[in-house]
Amino acid sequence: MFYRLGCVGNDLKLLSPTLRVEFWITVVEVAVLPVKVQPEFYLGLEIDKESFEKAQTSYPKHAFVSDLSEIDTQFDTIVSLAVIEHVADPAAFLNSMKQYLAPTHAENIVITTPHPAVDWVHDLGAAVGLFSKHANEEHEDLLDQEKLKEAGRKCDLVLVNYKRFLFGANQLAVSSRGLK
Repeated sequence: MFYRLGCVGNDLKLLSPTLRVEFWITVVEVAVLPVKVQPEFYLGLEIDKESFEKAQTSYPKHAFVSDLSEIDTQFDTIVSLAVIEHVADPAAFLNSMKQYLAPTHAENIVITTPHPAVDWVHDLGAAVGLFSKHANEEHEDLLDQEKLKEAGRKCDLVLVNYKRFLFGANQLAVSSRGLK
């Protein structure tokens, strides 16, 4: 089955209309992506206990796991929404996700992440309660396009699509395995 993936907060517009929608979702907070993806094509990974419980309650027909060891399948597409900026080693994070990519024609890792030019906006927004103070404090590094490319190169991924959105505050990066 093939589906056009709908726009979620404008960050998924660049995806091909023919990508097979089988997702491993990593989120810092519960995302609205389950609303756009049918339950049989969705597996969410949520390591935060409170967010995990909220996700299960909010989307009872969707599957969620709380640990990578619970995942025993591969996916055509992996979507990571606002996660990579929270990890100490972005290349290792991408490499761990790459291990779950199925060897198909449409193997992609889709990432959204704040752009470093607007770090001050996150700081200000967290200070006044617009954004999660907890999540903002956990930022390891905000990566720009070049840092995203370099992290991918370290694990044989190629940045195939890139776009800034929300007035340039966020980024969408789509990476695929290098040419074989």
